[in-house]
Amino acid sequence: MPVDTASVATHLVGKSSVTKLGAFLRKTKLDELPQLLNVLKGEMSLVGPRPCLFNQHELITERQLRNVFDVRPGITGLAQVNEIDMSTPKMLAEWDEKMLSSLSLQSYFTYIFQTVLGKGSGDRV
Repeated sequence: MPVDTASVATHLVGKSSVTKLGAFLRKTKLDELPQLLNVLKGEMSLVGPRPCLFNQHELITERQLRNVFDVRPGITGLAQVNEIDMSTPKMLAEWDEKMLSSLSLQSYFTYIFQTVLGKGSGDRV
């Protein structure tokens, strides 16, 4: 991103603030690779609710109500493959809860497979 880009969540960044390389990395989901280190360290899971930012108060509250924080955060999940991002906090928390209540070994690998194949838009930039 250019130096003068506003400090906001990635789903709020306009296309003009993303470099060509950044757009390519985001489109191909290569920007998620550094998070694999967190998975290897045991701090994250491949599948789970996406981590939220400290200032996303509505999302934090909605997730607390649904016990979403009882599990490790993940790189992908049901909400991501269904194109639900952090701009709709209540809906995102509902989908996180739905995923956690029905998560199985089969659905775990289904979400990974769908993510690798590009189902879901990820950040809408």
